[in-house]
Amino acid sequence: MNSNDLIIMNFEEVRRRSIKVWKAIPQQMLNWKPDEDALTCAEMIGHLLESEFLYHQILIGRGSSALNNVDNPFENREFTTLDDEISFAKPYREDFLNYIKSLSVHDLENIKIDRSDVGYVRSLGDMLLRIAYHESVHTGQLLDYMRTMGLDRPKIWD
Repeated sequence: MNSNDLIIMNFEEVRRRSIKVWKAIPQQMLNWKPDEDALTCAEMIGHLLESEFLYHQILIGRGSSALNNVDNPFENREFTTLDDEISFAKPYREDFLNYIKSLSVHDLENIKIDRSDVGYVRSLGDMLLRIAYHESVHTGQLLDYMRTMGLDRPKIWD
């Protein structure tokens, strides 16, 4: 198994577990949020799907400035149903995973992604791990939302 295979496996495992959490939230609770300043469950799911697309653009353009001219298909999109959102994001996710598959170990180590606008410049490999971590953190937040709502939480540590 090479570096790309491990990175892809991590992204697939993170998403599999995220979807398990997302599907455990009843439709009528998707607009719940713990306080006025928080994202709703639906907004957080939408944020994750959109963020993966935007991160992909950042990686392709090697920095945050790549977002200046991006046509964002997720912008102003209203959440419909979970299945619709996952279906809508699917081709963008496939493009992202295919991008990762196309990378070499040299690329992972030597391409720098300039996010100095938010305080860092990192290698491409480091950025890929950060992107997966971002989704994991928000999935953990949704599990906490579910605990607060008094919902049963899915077993994601299978």
